[in-house]
Amino acid sequence: MENPRRIIALLRLVALVALLPLASAVSLAQSGDFTVGQNGKSVGTASFKFAGNSEGYDSTSVVRVSMQGLEYQLSKTEKLSSANLLQHVQLSAIVNSTAVNIAAKPDSGQILINISANGRSSTTRLDGHKFVVFLADFDPGALETLLTLAVANNNRDLWAIVPKQAGSIQPIQLATYADQQGTLDGKPVAVHHLIATVSGSATDLFSGPENQLLQAELPQEGFALVRKGFVLKPPAKPTAPPEPPPATDQPAPPSAPKVN
Repeated sequence: MENPRRIIALLRLVALVALLPLASAVSLAQSGDFTVGQNGKSVGTASFKFAGNSEGYDSTSVVRVSMQGLEYQLSKTEKLSSANLLQHVQLSAIVNSTAVNIAAKPDSGQILINISANGRSSTTRLDGHKFVVFLADFDPGALETLLTLAVANNNRDLWAIVPKQAGSIQPIQLATYADQQGTLDGKPVAVHHLIATVSGSATDLFSGPENQLLQAELPQEGFALVRKGFVLKPPAKPTAPPEPPPATDQPAPPSAPKVN
């Protein structure tokens, strides 16, 4: 017969192991505050927060951009599994006075996406993929999730839900470049450099030793997200703004989804 003390010790060990996923989720809670810049000039702010729960993570993102030709507000909430897989996403945005609401979730092996804009609604079913990121404009939380999934899946089989028009799903191609250097809150930090390409548009991603997003050079011409307190050395692009082009040559703002 087993020693009663040994049995009690074993039960305590089992209980401790059972609590580890929850403890891990809570301990990995993280957040980030960013400046949205265009050609080195601040035009807005963006932030994200991940909080652990018993089943995975609750993710939130908030973006505010205000400049000539573009007034953009975004609020997004997501539920992710413990492996950072998408469970549900809800987005509300205002793009130059046009309200947009989007909801998406995996459903029967596909991704169900509902879009409401300009007083009209549409529902689309997209091909289902396991490692998928809901990729809204200027959203640092989406890029943080992409970095996490890239590490977990060796940069392979990554997909983006692009919430434009009726919505689409596109492959993400990731390329790794040589590490760079920078400072975070005045302290030196090693910086990893990746380029993510979606539908022919490239985003330079710079992340820290703990895989946290530090900076993103966005596909929209001249736009970047920079974590507050971070300085890349040398800069990814010249920080001094160029001579302003004629108004007709201004970069096109993110468009509200078109609903048929």
